[in-house]
Amino acid sequence: MTKLFNTKHNAVLRSELRKAMTEPEQRLWYRLRNKQLGVKFRRQFGIGRYIVDFYCPEKRLVIEVDGDSHFSKAGLSYDSARDEYIKSLDIQVVRFTNLDVMQNIEGVLFAISERL
Repeated sequence: MTKLFNTKHNAVLRSELRKAMTEPEQRLWYRLRNKQLGVKFRRQFGIGRYIVDFYCPEKRLVIEVDGDSHFSKAGLSYDSARDEYIKSLDIQVVRFTNLDVMQNIEGVLFAISERL
């Protein structure tokens, strides 16, 4: 059986991404960590060949925080293919924009709580 989660081939990149989190990712992580919503989240977590911003294994929920690059034609295409792959594993994907997190963190947390 092939390993799907946190494979060795992207371990260095996952570590680098954790060290270089964007401000919106940092703000959301501060509110997700330590089971503040009642479940454990992992950050910069590998699923297959992809790395997601946040993942709750218990609820099979991925949370993505999208900046401007995600809204280009190439970015939208990549995200669509990635989301389809993750959903094929019976994992739910929820996306928020950087602006959502920066201006309405309580609304973002409420939306996440609703999915849990």
